Amino acid sequence: MSLLSNLHVLQESFKSRKTFPTQTSSPQSSVTPLKELKVYTALAQGFYHLMDAISTAEPHSHVLPSRLFSSYPQTKTYFPHFDLSQGSAQLRGHGSKVMNAVGEAVKHVDDIRGALAKLSELHAYILRVDPVNFKLLSHCILCSVAARYPSDFTPEVHAAWDKFLSSVSSVLTEKYR
Repeated sequence: MSLLSNLHVLQESFKSRKTFPTQTSSPQSSVTPLKELKVYTALAQGFYHLMDAISTAEPHSHVLPSRLFSSYPQTKTYFPHFDLSQGSAQLRGHGSKVMNAVGEAVKHVDDIRGALAKLSELHAYILRVDPVNFKLLSHCILCSVAARYPSDFTPEVHAAWDKFLSSVSSVLTEKYR
């Protein structure tokens, strides 16, 4: 079965549910929080693998940092040494690093904290990035992916990715507490 077929099967399982993914399940519902988390995880992983398969054919890693810097100019302060022109090698490189980190989180969804521990420490203790920037970056990832894959980025996929990226942001900001 292809990645796209798997993704559509997962989307159909979401559509057949009686509650929308962002609502809490009712006591009468057969969907437990653990089952819901597994469906979210499978949907996010399936969509990430679809994105990964497509992006290897068409690299577009500069889009994410470009969107972040144009939408939230205050984030440029962490990159004074970067060539911020559209499509620069530094933007492509950083965009690739970000999506590789998201890929690591997807691969280790049962232990996101462990998978991103070094990245969390780097951003908190060495780079001293404002924690709110992780939420801004998550929003830009959602927008970039939705713009790139509009027919596959259904409300169910959006909900799963929003929940997943919220978890990633939370892990990356833990060292600030």
